[in-house]
Amino acid sequence: MSNAPERPRILLADDEVLVRNLLQEVLEEAGYEVVTAATGAEALARLEEGDAFTGLVTDINFGGPPVGWEVATRARELQTSIAVVYMTGDSAHEWSAHGVPQSTVIGKPFAPSQITVALASMLNTTDGPT
Repeated sequence: MSNAPERPRILLADDEVLVRNLLQEVLEEAGYEVVTAATGAEALARLEEGDAFTGLVTDINFGGPPVGWEVATRARELQTSIAVVYMTGDSAHEWSAHGVPQSTVIGKPFAPSQITVALASMLNTTDGPT
């Protein structure tokens, strides 16, 4: 039996397979357990499965509903303290109107390390999963 602490569990949602795979690798190297979703609908399904997530890293535009704003809103309904990091190439200006409180947005293109830094910062300001 291992006494190793549980790794923070992150839901990573992005429709671009190369971005998703790269971020999954970077987040896992940073010590996170990563569950991926390729669409907003898949991300919602992962959230509804009942497993607790420490953080959500989501693209805003998946090319169809639901969008990242809706995924994050549902994530916060299920877990009020989940850390939320949005990624976008064109919707950052909508963050103040559509984003959940106490979240952050990273504009594309970005360095993968920006996501890990933003996530770590968000996790340091929350109480963890509910």
